[in-house]
Amino acid sequence: MPATAKPKRYNPRHPERTLLYQTVAEHYESWLELACEGQFEGQGDHHSPRPYVRKAFEKYLECGIFAHGFARARCDDCGHDFLVAFSCKGRGVCPSCNTRRMAETAAHLTDHVFPRLPVRQWVLSVPKRLRYYMQREGPVLGMVLRIFLRVIAQTLQANSPGAANVDKAALHIGAVAFIHRFGSSLNEHVHFHVCAVDGVFEEVAGEEVDAADAASQSSPSRIIFHPATGVTADAVGQVQASLRKRILRAFVGRGLLESFEAQEMLGYKHSGFSVDTSVCIAAHDRAGLERLLRYCARPPFAMERLRKAGSELVYRCAKQHSEPGSLPHNKRGVKADEITLTPLELIERIAKLVPPPRTHRHRYFGVLAPNSPLRPAVTALARDAAVKPAQVQAEPASTAAGEGALGVRSPLPTQTEPAQPVPPKRPAHYLWAVLMARIYEVFPLLCPICGGQMHIIAFITHSADIRQILEHIGVETEPPHITPARGPPLWDECDAQAAEGVEPAPDWDEATQPAPDFEVDQRVSW
Repeated sequence: MPATAKPKRYNPRHPERTLLYQTVAEHYESWLELACEGQFEGQGDHHSPRPYVRKAFEKYLECGIFAHGFARARCDDCGHDFLVAFSCKGRGVCPSCNTRRMAETAAHLTDHVFPRLPVRQWVLSVPKRLRYYMQREGPVLGMVLRIFLRVIAQTLQANSPGAANVDKAALHIGAVAFIHRFGSSLNEHVHFHVCAVDGVFEEVAGEEVDAADAASQSSPSRIIFHPATGVTADAVGQVQASLRKRILRAFVGRGLLESFEAQEMLGYKHSGFSVDTSVCIAAHDRAGLERLLRYCARPPFAMERLRKAGSELVYRCAKQHSEPGSLPHNKRGVKADEITLTPLELIERIAKLVPPPRTHRHRYFGVLAPNSPLRPAVTALARDAAVKPAQVQAEPASTAAGEGALGVRSPLPTQTEPAQPVPPKRPAHYLWAVLMARIYEVFPLLCPICGGQMHIIAFITHSADIRQILEHIGVETEPPHITPARGPPLWDECDAQAAEGVEPAPDWDEATQPAPDFEVDQRVSW
């Protein structure tokens, strides 16, 4: 940066000015009371929202509010300082914290996990009838994901020419699976996005070593990468057909479907199973890989798609969805790219998409798994200083029929290049200032006055200190008002009349009441 150019100024966010925060602050308590009474469709026997859902909303209402605490950063050169409000670090409601988690996940996978090799995205969607069990039963979700990854591994092995004569037990894939529990219209839609290295890794047998030398045995010379070249539309069609049979057979084995129901679903023209592999990132396109990983790690809600239309809210969907009942003669409804919701309906939809605690939103498989002995050798190629993959070289390989064929493989690395030492494992957490600079090209800890380095000097958490500092700089010392729960309109009118000392008048005409069918003598005869 030139000495005369000033760095971009960091502007703290103000969540209380956003439409989502104002909606939640005004209607959350009312939604909570109605939800506890079971007033929303699809609640079943669990009327009261889960504790982690309540905690997510309550922490969101405190996220980014200076009245709840902040950090103070100061420039060492000119003495300029500014405040940074604490964040809730949630992963269900807060758009800011969800975006930070998305960017952090994508940056970690790009910098430290995925090697500089082609990466393909595999997307699987299943019928709605099966999503119900996957949404509510973790073992069923894991079962479907394992079947999907097993089919991906078999497809990559079959379409990698260099691995045609290699023992299947020595071939491994490298993949990261993202579990999406949401759709583009804030609906519950369980599906998978799997980012897999487009090829297979061959494990080369080395000398036997003892347990003390196990770490040194995981060197880059132990693996060979065989790129996949035949993942065509026909191959994807075979993958989809195989997945449909295997998943339905697994559901029948668990007793979730009857055999005749699975046979009927196999005969459907539109089965509901969908596999997409159209997105493939080249080995040198690291920026494209990071964009793809951000898309896979995205949160369920995008605040820029929400707008207000009168007393209702309009949410713009990423894809067109079907509105049932829009036309009487069309059972499927019409296609629309926006949905209209009341504030309570919006909060209800967001509450359903809050992920349970201690559940992973992405998982590692193959050579990228944490306990894989080949992981250090593969992830070493993700660093800038690592050895670049060698040019793909062709060498003769014999087919099953004995004829000469062209086997393609990429050794990692070549014998002429020295093996790079594997550095110690780094944590997956990034500093918030580094993520801000990576996304918005604004480094918050760079002084906007003199361009010097700023450091966080204090964390203010005591209410008295918070109030004193905020009053000094002219910032609101009280948090935004949270509207208490409101009853139905009829209750409000009755309360207003009672407060004025007026007896509520009946809404019928007493003079026109019909006579009783028979006379009742209330006197007692002894």
